[in-house]
Amino acid sequence: MQHASEILLSLFVIFVAAQIGAEIAQRLRLPGVVGEIAAGCAIGPSALGWIAPNEPLEVLSEIGVVLLLFAVGLETRLDDLKRVGRSAFMVGVLGVVVPFAMGTLWAHGAGFPWNKSMFVAAAFVATSAGITARVLQELGALRRIESRVILGAAVIDDILAMLLLGVVVSLQAGGELHVGNLLVVLGEAVGFVAVIGWVGTRMMRRGSAWLDRPIHPLSPLTVVLALCLGLAFLSTEFGLAAIIGAFLAGMIASESRQRETLEHQTQPLLALMTPFFFVITGTKVDLALLGSREALLMLTVVTGIAIVSKLVGGFLGALGLGPRAATIVGMGMVPRGEVGVVIASLGLSAGVFTNQVYAVIVAMSLLTAMLTPPLLAWLLRRSPEPRIVPPS
Repeated sequence: MQHASEILLSLFVIFVAAQIGAEIAQRLRLPGVVGEIAAGCAIGPSALGWIAPNEPLEVLSEIGVVLLLFAVGLETRLDDLKRVGRSAFMVGVLGVVVPFAMGTLWAHGAGFPWNKSMFVAAAFVATSAGITARVLQELGALRRIESRVILGAAVIDDILAMLLLGVVVSLQAGGELHVGNLLVVLGEAVGFVAVIGWVGTRMMRRGSAWLDRPIHPLSPLTVVLALCLGLAFLSTEFGLAAIIGAFLAGMIASESRQRETLEHQTQPLLALMTPFFFVITGTKVDLALLGSREALLMLTVVTGIAIVSKLVGGFLGALGLGPRAATIVGMGMVPRGEVGVVIASLGLSAGVFTNQVYAVIVAMSLLTAMLTPPLLAWLLRRSPEPRIVPPS
């Protein structure tokens, strides 16, 4: 394990780089998250080499994104999501089907056999809710109807992506696909989200007064943070991303009478922890493997497919909201972020990807994470008379 002083130095470098990057980005009228990811690329192994991802930093990164999605959940109520349920479901489904189909066809055309093509395509599928959530939060747009659709679709997207990943991993191992097992996995994931979201919010509505019983003024915050960590862990046990459990915990806490107080008290935690996630995401790109013309051409094609496929899937799913809102939703579903990186890592360890293909997939994930914030911000600012979900 690294010496404590080395870890503290790494934390200092990351945090300062994040603040500088965010400041520069905001002065250029870009969301701060763009600057934080760019700062990670600059101080990472492929540029200055000051920081290399390691276990302690990965843990802090995970805590940062968990807290971010918890804070987003605090601003989202179950009744608000119900109002956009049909659109969110369609966006979530088409946002998986279209990228998977386009990714599979491209990979097979590039020379991969069908089973490996589907593994490559799996990296195109899952949206990184953390990137979009940060942009929506920075712009004060979490109450817009498009934001509710994006957040609801991200939960459905994650469930389907995890199920799809199980399918393609089974195919690489040469195993048979058992429909019954897949249905069990799907049922567990859907059941977890439904039960926690529905039962938890109702229990909080009826019994939030118990949060006032402890004497310490920060006790309500510590209780809901414990809930956040507990549900984040349970999410992973059901094959979902930890951020889904964190989002559900925030949504449950949003039903309490202390909602506004909790939102205020979480701000210092977010200011400290969330930059680590975005900077560490940036440090994972290896620019050296992207130096050839072949790699750059592949990266251009892959990134284009990744953006267009999610944009089309999200647009078609949200078309009932109108073309302008559907475009915003589609763009909000584009970033892959850490999810694409995880799938690329699995593909590399399984021998499906070469080092170059792995670098391209990781770079695609990071490029979509960097390109989405300014484009989404531009679309939101140009959208007149935003449709706001009224308070529950």
